[in-house]
Amino acid sequence: MALGKKLSPLLLGLVLLVGLLAFLNWPQEQAGQTMTKKLTPVKVYEVSNKLFPVTIDALGTATANESVTLTAQVADTVTRVLFDDGDKVEAGQLLVQLNNKEEVARVAQLQVSLEEAKRQLSRIKNLASTSAASEQLLDEQQALVKSLEAQIAVANAQLDDLQIKAPFNGRLGIRRVSVGSLVRPADEITTLDDISVIKVDFNVAENHLASMAIGQKVTATSVAYPGREFSGEIVAMDSRIDPVTRSILSRAVINNPEAELRPGMLMQVTIEKQVLDTLVIPEE
Repeated sequence: MALGKKLSPLLLGLVLLVGLLAFLNWPQEQAGQTMTKKLTPVKVYEVSNKLFPVTIDALGTATANESVTLTAQVADTVTRVLFDDGDKVEAGQLLVQLNNKEEVARVAQLQVSLEEAKRQLSRIKNLASTSAASEQLLDEQQALVKSLEAQIAVANAQLDDLQIKAPFNGRLGIRRVSVGSLVRPADEITTLDDISVIKVDFNVAENHLASMAIGQKVTATSVAYPGREFSGEIVAMDSRIDPVTRSILSRAVINNPEAELRPGMLMQVTIEKQVLDTLVIPEE
């Protein structure tokens, strides 16, 4: 018991010392924990250069490279129709024949008269060389030959007017006539479009004028072909700015070998204005 009483003050002192040290060390531990909680992880990414195109967008309308509505030159009856709807044709190909019986007969008659006039001219020349025929008779016969030749040329032109031919290579539209139809001048027979190349006409605001040039590349899209882009280039720009819309009419051409694009289509045109070289950071 005497030993226990002697140790009690010693033990008490040790306990107090440990408590004091713990009390003094506690704020440092708390601060360390707080620092640990507030640390944010940092990720390092490589910065790289990337090209960003600046574009001009416009709406345009597709037109054929060449387009015509085929009509008759004279009033007459259709005797032959030599094409079907949507046919591909070549320049000079006969499409419709109108009644030409009278014209054919007239040409034949004139040919006979011309041959006879030439025989008479040859005979008169022989006589004139021996002074058996006058120079006046020779001149009159020569004039007759020339007159008949001119009449034949006119008759052949009339025959040509009775034939409707394709003026250029292209694709025909819907046939509007049948055999036996009476056609008159300006009556539509069909349409013909050369769509091997498509023209796209579009308007661009005048503030973009300095950024545009002949030969500039464009891309065009159509709702008919989602996800498809058709490449072309600017080939013409109007000489004037529209004073009402303050825009300039421009034209681009697009090769169309598969005939996918058709005249009248609405086209979304994108023109590359400039390309910016910019520093970029990955998203993740």
